[in-house]
Amino acid sequence: MSDCKIDHTPEDVKSKYESQSAFLPEDMKPLFDQFFKEEHTQDILNDVFHLLKKYDLVSEDEREARNKRLYLVLKNV
Repeated sequence: MSDCKIDHTPEDVKSKYESQSAFLPEDMKPLFDQFFKEEHTQDILNDVFHLLKKYDLVSEDEREARNKRLYLVLKNV
């Protein structure tokens, strides 16, 4: 993923999640529910935003890689 100079707000991340949630694994959704109840560093917010960005358009291999990273972030915050 390319470096982005924009800091994404929690609202940006939630909006991006909502637009992509239909494409995410079902067992990931409760992790996002918990994620949005907590505060996070700017780095984490930006990382999650970019993992979700255009999630529906990426290849199956890219989706698997993003899922691994999302699970890692969501389970450890």
